[in-house]
Amino acid sequence: MKKFRKVLDGLTTSSPGATVSSPSCGSAAGTPTAAPTPKEIDVQETLVSENFQLCKTVRHGFPYQPTALAFDPVQKILAIGSRSGGVRILGRPGVDCYCQHESGAAVLQLQFLINEGALVSACADDTLHLWNLRQRRPAILHSLKFNRERITFCHLPFQSKWLYVGTERGNTHIVNIESFILSGYVIMWNKAIELSTKTHPGPVVHLSDSPKDEGKLLIGFESGTIVQWDLRGKKADFRIYYDEAIHSVSWHHEGKQFMCSHSDGSLTLWNLRNTTKPFQVTFPHGKIQKDGRKESCKPILKVEYKTCRNSEPFVIFSGGLSYDKAGRRPALTIMHGKAITVLEMDYPIVEFMVLCETPYNNEVQEPYAVVVLLEKDLIVVDLTQSNYPVFENPYPMDIHESPVTCTAYFADCPPDIIPILYSIGAKHKKTGYSQKEWPISGGTWTLGSHTYPEIIITGHADGSIKFWDASAITLQMLYKMKTSKVFEKPKPGEGRAAELVEEDPFAIQMVSWCPQSRIFCVVGISAHIILYRFSKYDANTQIVSLEVRLQCDSEDVISPSENENNPSFSETGSHSPQPHHHHQHQHPASPGSRTPEGIKDSIPCLKVKDRAVRVPPGYQSELVIQLLWVDGEPPQQITSLDINSAYGLLAFGNCNGLAVVDYLQKTVILCMSTLDLYGSTDPYQRLTRSPRRNRQSTSDHVNGHCTSPTSQPCSAGKPRIPMGPEGPRLTRRGPGRPPFRKAQSAACMEISLPVSHTEGHASRRAMLQQLHGVTMYSHDEHHSTTSYCWSDRESRENSFTRSRSSSVSSIDRDTKEAVTTLQFGESYGRKNDVLPTPCLWVGTSLGVVLLIPMSIPTDQEERMEEPVTMGVSGALLMLKGSVLRFSFLDCMGALIQTPYEVWRDHNAPEDPDRPRRRKLVHFSPSSSQDACGDGHLAVVCSERQAKVFLMPSQSCLFVHNITESSFVLRADVVSVCNSVCLACFCANGHVMTLSLPSLRPLMDVNYLPLTDMRIARTFYFTNGGQALYLSSPTEIQRITYSQEMCDNLQEMLGELFTPIETPEAQNRGFLKGFFGGNAHTFDREELFGEAAAGKASRSLAQHIPGQGGVEGMKVAASGAVGELARARIALDERGQRLGELEERTALMMTSAEAFSKHAHELMLKCKDKKWYQF
Repeated sequence: MKKFRKVLDGLTTSSPGATVSSPSCGSAAGTPTAAPTPKEIDVQETLVSENFQLCKTVRHGFPYQPTALAFDPVQKILAIGSRSGGVRILGRPGVDCYCQHESGAAVLQLQFLINEGALVSACADDTLHLWNLRQRRPAILHSLKFNRERITFCHLPFQSKWLYVGTERGNTHIVNIESFILSGYVIMWNKAIELSTKTHPGPVVHLSDSPKDEGKLLIGFESGTIVQWDLRGKKADFRIYYDEAIHSVSWHHEGKQFMCSHSDGSLTLWNLRNTTKPFQVTFPHGKIQKDGRKESCKPILKVEYKTCRNSEPFVIFSGGLSYDKAGRRPALTIMHGKAITVLEMDYPIVEFMVLCETPYNNEVQEPYAVVVLLEKDLIVVDLTQSNYPVFENPYPMDIHESPVTCTAYFADCPPDIIPILYSIGAKHKKTGYSQKEWPISGGTWTLGSHTYPEIIITGHADGSIKFWDASAITLQMLYKMKTSKVFEKPKPGEGRAAELVEEDPFAIQMVSWCPQSRIFCVVGISAHIILYRFSKYDANTQIVSLEVRLQCDSEDVISPSENENNPSFSETGSHSPQPHHHHQHQHPASPGSRTPEGIKDSIPCLKVKDRAVRVPPGYQSELVIQLLWVDGEPPQQITSLDINSAYGLLAFGNCNGLAVVDYLQKTVILCMSTLDLYGSTDPYQRLTRSPRRNRQSTSDHVNGHCTSPTSQPCSAGKPRIPMGPEGPRLTRRGPGRPPFRKAQSAACMEISLPVSHTEGHASRRAMLQQLHGVTMYSHDEHHSTTSYCWSDRESRENSFTRSRSSSVSSIDRDTKEAVTTLQFGESYGRKNDVLPTPCLWVGTSLGVVLLIPMSIPTDQEERMEEPVTMGVSGALLMLKGSVLRFSFLDCMGALIQTPYEVWRDHNAPEDPDRPRRRKLVHFSPSSSQDACGDGHLAVVCSERQAKVFLMPSQSCLFVHNITESSFVLRADVVSVCNSVCLACFCANGHVMTLSLPSLRPLMDVNYLPLTDMRIARTFYFTNGGQALYLSSPTEIQRITYSQEMCDNLQEMLGELFTPIETPEAQNRGFLKGFFGGNAHTFDREELFGEAAAGKASRSLAQHIPGQGGVEGMKVAASGAVGELARARIALDERGQRLGELEERTALMMTSAEAFSKHAHELMLKCKDKKWYQF
């Protein structure tokens, strides 16, 4: 508990900006007078460092770049390995666990210890790992690193503790699963093949024990050689030499025949009675051509041969299609009797696995489903129905259906919003799925006690928006909408539409959502904004379109050679252009839309539908705002947005200026350049610069355009060095160039940001431009624009290396001041205001904060008719770096919510007795401050610094420099543990929290060593100590920074292992048992144990004890389940050691007894002998 008191009498602001008087804009009654100055503020801060701990909670989505698949037929859980070393384990909905190999090596193969609660993973660094799944956070128990050989294939027989490991050299090693130590028993490749064979058989690609006799091991070599090895006799029973390379082998359950798939697209069936040649060779997709030859086919990568009791066996394989048919999609082929079904897939097949009723390989298999792992999807096919329908996937595997370009996360939503969105979204679900239950149904999961409504919103490159229910660390799709439906489809060859073909003109850059009023707003890459209202009824609507000219014309940019000493912009009307208002949005190719030279002017990037459209229940578009081309210059992308339902206003800005729209009256009430917002109070006193400096300007090639820096550091309380340029000067772009490129999906950005401590921080300029879509142009006309390629290494280096420049050299560069953040709220526009009024807080990329007071009519009828007035030249504050976030606290330190309008359905039938009126909810800053007078605290965070101001006096109470070597990417004021704090995410990967209002550091964790653009664009903090980001192009990672959440995480996670009795093997009968071999008398321990086989060479493989701490084991250890798991493991190890000790003691006792016996015999022999007889 901490108390602080701050005497405010005579305290001056630390901001260099002077406060300028503004017209009285308050909507409250009374004449503004000097506000009473509070004597002191007394805030009890309850948050301490012990309230914070950072850990990962759950990962949603499809595993990125999958490589391996495994299934436990008894526990009914599925494991997927990935190229980055991740393992996802899935069971029933809610049972979803992510593990990560610390090495990051690709997972080659996964093998469950069936019904044992354990998993073996083989990685590309030639290491085997044993995972314990009997705890909610799996951990590695043992690892075995092969030093001299590369692992290619593993096989673990059911109910065996000996793992067969095939290598690239063709050898087969055997590992004890319990101790994870190599056996001395090795099947060398030169022993497996005949001595007369002159060539190496190649790597081992298959290992399996015979269903008829576990003492026989079938070894498949890549070259086409197959050997059945007699483990007892240590010799080969038979050898098969086939011309075509082998990819996989599958046994018939009786053990008398097996099937192989080959590189020429053929399947061969072999009988053990005659292994000289296959008794059946088929080319399932190889048709005979006119010349009598078969078509050449692609390799069959895997085949499974499964028998049924009451029907023909299933032969299921991937690949094998003919080369001739170009453009054919990857396919899975199901052969059942004479019927051949080809299932075409959307993506290449990585692996598939047939699910069978029995875990025993010597029983009739009875397959019921096929799990198919694709490069970007997971599907399960129902084999019990003749049309082979797919199961409806209960996991959120389609997050990446279109690349994710932005995210938003809302915790503690109104409880009614999730059921409403679900009921609307359920009407549009696909049909045709299998009616059976999802077969991957293992594990247990219960709704924890620490749950509350949470919603995640994802925006995508195709303009779609998805709402997800994220409550209780699960993820389920609620509702999907397509913003592209508002616009006409671009037609090829039609003027500007031709430039948009094969691009992503509807990609979502930003979303703003008010759950209380259910108003939703999206910003698109084509400099457009769409406002949506929610309705439970369908409707016919005419989409209203507003067009805004927010661009500096060429004559407004003063050339240095023309006006050397002009201190400001020429006052022309272009800085506050008149908006174009269209209810019937039409843009014919008229002379008015293009200049005589063919340069685009006063036209938007997209064409809004100009007819009435039928819209279904859900979110319905009400207003479209588009920025216009100006004199051949495309509109700059929108960098900031805020909407307030109580005020009925929407504000947005870009690097040219600010616009405010009254969406109730459908009018633009403010549209002006950033410079005009200052009036006469520009803190930078922007001057012209010499032509010589103009020639020395530099550029970065980012996003295909030359860029300029944004801000430079400044010291608190001191004005910065005056910036050189008078304002933005634009490098011309050709009229045929589209205003945007392929959408920068957050999913495809793999650019890392090295943080240099010698050169300052990584180029904040370049990153922020990609982060917010700000494109700024260099003064230097000689720098031509070049196309930017994400995979271009040189471009990557140019994008993220900061030049060694002081703040003086920054004078040589242009600076376009972008509006980086906006916030509506009740505040004090001037120092002498008595009562709070509606205000708009504006933050810019140069660290300037502007307050714009507004006058909004309070009466509902007047609100729809009277104009809203805004008094520009309000208060002005300053910080270091680009402003990122505003938030407001009352004088007791509690968060002040922004006013909102209670949701009402505009399409609901009218009730004459109860006319619909707007119901507004206001949170006045002065409601709880009788003790300290009127006023509130304003929290302002920039990319370098956080400040807390007291309003209306504008005194700076607290300052904290967040980072010197890096810069903040995301900052939010969030509620944690019934209090509030400022959470920040930096470009160097640090996650920090600061107390409010004192800005004490509470937590600073180096969470991600290197941050890439994908994470930077999608990182989002929310209440309850939670956050998320896109960890890969297909996965959302949720994290928590709350100690309470970390403590409760064990309760919220699902159990992977549930105690289930292993099904009993079927009675084989006397004759089958007599003639079918002695499978059950085979004792592997006698063959592979140390006593019989000896020890393996120490240099061959190195045993590494498990740390028990893979990805969250530390968290598990803090909970009761983790303690039990650790105790269980420790007891097992202790029991093992005690067993070894007991064996050694017994050996010593036996040895002592033998010694005693021999000594007694010797004594008797020598008892009567004289000394000279010895």
